[in-house]
Amino acid sequence: MLALWSMFFCYVKTIVDRHISLISSIRYNVKYEMLGIEKRDRMANSGYVPDNKNLKKSSGTPNLFFDSRENIFFKRDDKNIAYEVTSTQLPAMIGGAFVDLFMTKGHMREPHWHPNAWELDVIVSGEAITSILNPETNQLQNYRAKAGQTVFIPMGWWHWITAVSEEAHLHLFFNNDQFETAEGSDVLRMTPPEVFQVAYGVNAEHLAKDLAPIKESVVIGPPNLKRFTDEQRSDIVVVLNGEVTSCEIE
Repeated sequence: MLALWSMFFCYVKTIVDRHISLISSIRYNVKYEMLGIEKRDRMANSGYVPDNKNLKKSSGTPNLFFDSRENIFFKRDDKNIAYEVTSTQLPAMIGGAFVDLFMTKGHMREPHWHPNAWELDVIVSGEAITSILNPETNQLQNYRAKAGQTVFIPMGWWHWITAVSEEAHLHLFFNNDQFETAEGSDVLRMTPPEVFQVAYGVNAEHLAKDLAPIKESVVIGPPNLKRFTDEQRSDIVVVLNGEVTSCEIE
């Protein structure tokens, strides 16, 4: 009789173990399937597209050509100008965007960040310094690059670009067809000076006076080049390179 009960319990245990194993397997598959869906959702929200499913055969041949000179992103003058191509201009170009940037010495693509895209800077001609504030190390990194060299800016990292040759031409690539930009000039002019006084101990009245000339987004600065002498402009570059760890590419 005892032997029969032992055989019965062994049989029941085997059945239970099999069910537990099956349930664990189902939970594992569901978990990673949900993680896969979550990952795809994040990619979709970021503008990333892993294939060409956005191109429908029924829609005919998509528009695959656009002259970037027809869409000005920002213009300071004829030699300091940026052109932009996004999915607004090329609807088939999902997941990427492009900016064609021209600057002359003494001008800067003002400090800014992109909350929804990384950026790849490619020097076409001339030389430029791309400065990046690394939030992981709290260090300011300067990369001096010339034609054919590239600089990568991770998503959300504070950065700016300074032309150091007489003329500089850059191609900027983004991994989001509708990338967003938060300009430093907007942060400065739209934040009440009293906030800076409370947060950092600066004089709100003096700061308001200093920031008064910034009436709109600067994008390519300075707004008025006549305010700066050649000596002052060189001092700006020296200060940047003198106070931070050098990461320049020679």
